[in-house]
Amino acid sequence: MTSTTENRTADIQIDTASARLATNWWLFLLRGAFGIIFGLLAFLLPGPTMLSLVLLFSAYMLVDGIAAIISAVRAMRRSGQWGLLMFEGLLNIAVGVAAFIWPGLTVIAFLLLVAAWAIVSGALLTIAGFRLKLDHGRWWMVSGGLLSIVYGALLVAMPLIGAVVLTWWMGAYAMAFGAALVILSFKLRARQREQTGSLAAAV
Repeated sequence: MTSTTENRTADIQIDTASARLATNWWLFLLRGAFGIIFGLLAFLLPGPTMLSLVLLFSAYMLVDGIAAIISAVRAMRRSGQWGLLMFEGLLNIAVGVAAFIWPGLTVIAFLLLVAAWAIVSGALLTIAGFRLKLDHGRWWMVSGGLLSIVYGALLVAMPLIGAVVLTWWMGAYAMAFGAALVILSFKLRARQREQTGSLAAAV
């Protein structure tokens, strides 16, 4: 009986947290849009100096991290869920600040920094995705996390790629990751509209 009660309580918490996350769908849309814009800039400007690439990545991390933290805080107001999303946002900001403080990073140092960030943040996002209800776009959040992990692993496996190739890889990853978050945001928006409609009908 105790186990059943605990499971029901956990399900209610997940439902509540997922519903609150759905009300903030626009933050995921913002994150996805910035990811796509960053990816496009990386493809359109494939030969920037290393300093420009580092600063562009730093700006992207800061914006993405702030958006992730805001969405997590707003979802956590009435539940203990989405702490992993909070950690992901803090990690993004920390990496963005580190890249900004040390703009003279070599290609290898920058690559390892990005690889470590991609693997850790991807793992956090993947775990958080499994806490999202299935009809709220769980697999799109999980896909974004797995994509980050694969991207980080590729960077570790091939650390001697040139700056231009690194830019292309980063651009392709950012666009794919951004697209996953945009689709996730539309899934959350659809659930948020359903929730609003249900409340209106109940009244």
